Amino acid sequence: MLAFLGFITIACVMALIMTKKVAPVVALIMVPVITAIIGGFGPNVGRFVASGIGSIAPTGVMFIFAILFFSILTDAGTFRPLIKATVQFGGSDPVKITVGTAIFTFLAHLDGAGATTFLVVVPPMLILYNAVGMKPTTLATIVALGAGTMNAVPWSAVPLRAATILSAPGNEITSAEIISGILLPLGCGLLLVVAIAYYLGLRERKALGYSPDSTAALQMEKIDAVMALSEEQEKLLRPKMLPINVLMIVTTVVILMAGWIPAHITFMVAFSVALVSNYPEVATQRARIDAHAKAALMMATVLFGAAVLIGITRESGMIQAMTLVVVDMIPTAMGQYLPVIVGVLAMPLSLVFDPDSFYFGVLPVLVQTAESFGVDGINVVRAALLGQMTTGFPVSPLTPSTFLLVGLAGVDFGEHQKKTIPFAFMVTIFMLIVSLATGAIRI
Repeated sequence: MLAFLGFITIACVMALIMTKKVAPVVALIMVPVITAIIGGFGPNVGRFVASGIGSIAPTGVMFIFAILFFSILTDAGTFRPLIKATVQFGGSDPVKITVGTAIFTFLAHLDGAGATTFLVVVPPMLILYNAVGMKPTTLATIVALGAGTMNAVPWSAVPLRAATILSAPGNEITSAEIISGILLPLGCGLLLVVAIAYYLGLRERKALGYSPDSTAALQMEKIDAVMALSEEQEKLLRPKMLPINVLMIVTTVVILMAGWIPAHITFMVAFSVALVSNYPEVATQRARIDAHAKAALMMATVLFGAAVLIGITRESGMIQAMTLVVVDMIPTAMGQYLPVIVGVLAMPLSLVFDPDSFYFGVLPVLVQTAESFGVDGINVVRAALLGQMTTGFPVSPLTPSTFLLVGLAGVDFGEHQKKTIPFAFMVTIFMLIVSLATGAIRI
């Protein structure tokens, strides 16, 4: 019963969001509340939701102040030199822009933190996409694919979880040892992401009627027109503050990557410093906060809506029950091929299980099952890492940073899923095929 309720909850949330029947925040809140009541958990719903909100609260605070921080710096014109340099390098060619977006994302995600990557990549690139007339959904898809594939770096939280379940006293296995065996498949996955970015760039070329030979000048005129600022926006520019603002961004990112200070506190302080240093007048400070409060509030409502879903499915036992069902679904005769099965299901399972539930609940059972059939458990783990909360994390409603991505890009969550999930699944399957062909994963 619990497993059935869990699957129904996830399926209904996904269906409502992707078909745009209701706002995402409504689906994320109402569906799990209703299924919890049906399951007899009515008196405990408040406690379940409080648990979910408690786990999400620091992330929610971070998102709000991160949006305000980058919005203030955008108002001050901090990203305009970067956009101009990018335009000078790639012109208005959508293909160069999309491929550049993929490479930019790879570099930004070297820290293994999705939220940081989205905050660094999306705000400046969105200005360029809007200037050229490209779809923000294209930006969100490329960034999601790039960050998702790069999320397998050994110091990312996902491989570290995987290493934890494989290690035993006296026989510790590091995340680097796990990932080293699939470096070639992961490299091929990154090349496929670049190829997908190239393909999406070609589609944008066609949609815009871009021709490198005949319309480049016209496109550049279009960019100049879009990049032009109103009189009010011109007053907000702070060109003399550019070096200080860049230093603030670099300092903030370094602190986030090093983990010296919790992310939400880092952005609270960074926002305050950015606001006061760029706009010392109190009236202007209030005006800037008012201008961006709507975007921050919208992001927060969706994020805390996701907290309701996470809290109810986790605390009610739905996640644990679904784990047992998934394991029981695998026929005994297929035990030898468990790495292949896990590799195929890895990315879609990101839509059902949060990383802790999968790596600490589902995966240990799958590893033990595989080893009972004579298959080394590390093969199952490597297969899982090709999709579960790697390529799958930037489309999952169970990862808060997904909502940061779509919020920053200004795209509908359901639309993002529809456009990105097929490509994410393609990248996972491609990496799995390469892994099997090269012996990186053995059955």
